[in-house]
Amino acid sequence: MTLAELHPRAAPTGPEPQATQTPAAECCSPVDGQPGASVTVVRPGMLTTVQDWPGRTGYWHVGVPPSGPMDDLSFRLGNRALGNPDGAAGLECTLAGPALRFSAPTWICVTGAPVDSTVDGARVPQWRTVLVPAGGLLEVGALRGPGMRCYVLVAGGLQLPEYLGSTATFTLGRFGGSDGGVLRADEVLPLGAPHGAVTTGVPADDQPAMTERWELAVTEGPHGAPEFFTRADVDTIIGTDYAVHFNSDRTGVRLVGPKPEWARTDGGEAGLHPSNIHDTAYSVGALDFTGDTPILLGPDGPSLGGFVCPVTVVAADRWKLGQLAPGNAVRFVPIRAERAASLRDLGPGRRAAWPIVLSSGGDGDDGVLRRAEVDDETGVTYRRAGDDAVLVEYGAMTLDLGLRARVHALHQHLLAAGVRGVTELTPGIRSLQIRVDPHVLSRTALLDLLAEAEAQLPAADALVVPSRTVHLPLSWDDPSTREAITRYMHGVRADAPWCPWNIEFIRRMNGLASVAEVYDTVFNAEYLVLGLGDVYLGAPVATPTDPRHRLVTTKYNPARTWTPQNAVGIGGAYLCIYGMEGPGGYQFVGRTTQVWNHHARTALPPGADRSTAGAETPWLLRYFDRIRWYPVEADELLARRADFAAGMIDVDTEDGEFSLAEYRKFLADNAESIDAFRATQSAAFGAERSSWRAAGELG
Repeated sequence: MTLAELHPRAAPTGPEPQATQTPAAECCSPVDGQPGASVTVVRPGMLTTVQDWPGRTGYWHVGVPPSGPMDDLSFRLGNRALGNPDGAAGLECTLAGPALRFSAPTWICVTGAPVDSTVDGARVPQWRTVLVPAGGLLEVGALRGPGMRCYVLVAGGLQLPEYLGSTATFTLGRFGGSDGGVLRADEVLPLGAPHGAVTTGVPADDQPAMTERWELAVTEGPHGAPEFFTRADVDTIIGTDYAVHFNSDRTGVRLVGPKPEWARTDGGEAGLHPSNIHDTAYSVGALDFTGDTPILLGPDGPSLGGFVCPVTVVAADRWKLGQLAPGNAVRFVPIRAERAASLRDLGPGRRAAWPIVLSSGGDGDDGVLRRAEVDDETGVTYRRAGDDAVLVEYGAMTLDLGLRARVHALHQHLLAAGVRGVTELTPGIRSLQIRVDPHVLSRTALLDLLAEAEAQLPAADALVVPSRTVHLPLSWDDPSTREAITRYMHGVRADAPWCPWNIEFIRRMNGLASVAEVYDTVFNAEYLVLGLGDVYLGAPVATPTDPRHRLVTTKYNPARTWTPQNAVGIGGAYLCIYGMEGPGGYQFVGRTTQVWNHHARTALPPGADRSTAGAETPWLLRYFDRIRWYPVEADELLARRADFAAGMIDVDTEDGEFSLAEYRKFLADNAESIDAFRATQSAAFGAERSSWRAAGELG
């Protein structure tokens, strides 16, 4: 079951409008819909996109973010005032709005951050419904502030084709809206037929408060003190006014604040920096420390990554992320998870009209909900990941394919059970994130269900799964990755230990004699896919099946702001293919062809195992696939990429299976040489860590 099923766009969610809406507010009738009614974009505005709510759900595990309005509250309130379902498609405008000409009489409502709007030159009020006549021109100006985004909603909504179940625009992925991008001049957007009662507008008591100093209600976890942060770090996080950095967008809001002390010296196999962990699923609204840089993950953010998140903004407060402007102050206020406002509530119960968060304190459990023992060797920890998700983590903080087998067993068990209220299941390396609708499935009920499930799961050694060998081209040390490093040095930091050449850094960290040995190791390795959506769009997180091929690095700190599409990098002991352009932190080794096919648009039925569905899905790879590289020159790769983009996809695959029992026998048979490799690697890793400490890199 997906969130889209729990909140269908065909019917509004939440309570009916309250008594604050006077009888006069219900006196307006919708204008009769006219076939072919549309709106023409005269001026697109600075960054205007089509969005719907709750966006594109059900694909978090393959790196597709929900997108949707960053300020869902302003968006949904405008729709409700127009008699639309909460999620009907409308426009999100950043910093400045568009000019739109309507072909037929249309009711509209402009909400969000303060902005001046006119219809045919006459000023019209914000948060009120306004009838634009046939041929009329609505002009939305520059935002006056505070706030960052305003919304233009229309009676009947915008009627556009859906991609993976939603019209929400994800510009980085180039899908949604009319063509996957921002609005363009002269673009024509079809209008739906109005069918609900239009009110006079959004009651004042329901309108969210805009400010320049924001308080965000957060819950503790998933990764807090004393395991990952010190107690002093947590006190600083909740006791400091962070500043919003100018380099912020829908993927995440970067913050400027104190550097943590950290409870660990490093991330072990996950990377040299103490912020590094084995890749795990993120929650929208999580405070993600990418190295020492805190970032609030937005609705276009990554689903999977290898950094710790000490607190998570509750679902009902995430609308504020859409209004955080550069220079604004942000304060995190811990609350008890069960006292969080409801995402379904659009009235005073949402508490959005309050500029402060009233709280007597958080849960005081460091985000750890429960611990238990799976067997004599393996424990399980249930962590809070916001007020709408639980993160299940198995075993110690180490790379063990037996733990991934346990995650797989739980994942398959929950898929088969079809638990009502579970909205997303996203596997990580040693974890499974379970997102829920708390109105349908309480956290206590979920934890009890998971405890019962453990007794029914098969032994890890019993894991035998389909495992294709997928042969992919790799342009070693590709020019595009060199360009990304140069951009990083010019725009972020030039003194990083991994600059100016990531491959040399990889050689040094692993104690190899030459760069040629790095090359041989990568091309001889067989990389087992453990997760999808590592960064975005079906991007795999994979590790060599043979530990002697398992190169270990650390991640960029701070992360890159730009990574070329399908760059191949290593972070910790893992390899990733970046699904699209965007931020990133893995150390580059080259570039390959696409792992996402935009020509495949078929959505699967609810409950289907979307990770192994086959050719009708846009993502190329599946869990437990094995990637083998073959070398190509940069020019040849560009030609192959052009063919792939045109739909001419030719990937050599071989069917097979992966057996954990057989794999463990391989490890035992080769234990002596594996131990020797690890000893050399560990010494080099330690030397690099010592040099970082001497240089002040670790504080």
